[in-house]
Amino acid sequence: MATTTKTSAKGASKSRTGKMENSEFHEFFVDELKDIYWAEKHLSKALPKMKKAATSSELADAFEKHAQETNDHIATLEQVFQLLDEKAQAKKCDAMEGLVKEAESIIEDTDSGTLIRDAGLILAAQKVEHYEIATYGTLVVFAQNMGHTDVAELLQFTLDNEKATDVALTEIAVNAVNEQAAAE
Repeated sequence: MATTTKTSAKGASKSRTGKMENSEFHEFFVDELKDIYWAEKHLSKALPKMKKAATSSELADAFEKHAQETNDHIATLEQVFQLLDEKAQAKKCDAMEGLVKEAESIIEDTDSGTLIRDAGLILAAQKVEHYEIATYGTLVVFAQNMGHTDVAELLQFTLDNEKATDVALTEIAVNAVNEQAAAE
């Protein structure tokens, strides 16, 4: 039987390794991993559509790169589930569903071949990135608090990648798209 210590007002047990596999907090953490897993899988289907709708080759290339990275994020999450001895299972993410619908609406509401569409696509993509940054940032802290350092490191790598994508989208907007979109 493992030695346990009290870790919260509710008295959740914590083993000497710091892991809290049977705690309500751990269950919440896994549930949120399932949510972002669904989100990444849903996004991986949307990004090729966004690439196809992009006017500038620079933005299309950014969406292509992001699609490849999103597939890497899915694989990373599957590795996280494995490390936690959990089944990689997706739970519908209402937030990502809404963000992807918004991107689809932008495509429908803007004219093909315009930089206005690209500006809108960048806006939609950055909303997605900010959602992912918020989610992964929190999940990293959750993993650290439960002593899942290996999981935290994997999630941190994904978080850093999401931040870099956001910066790249900003650079495309500022250096190439927004000014020309405003002139259309």
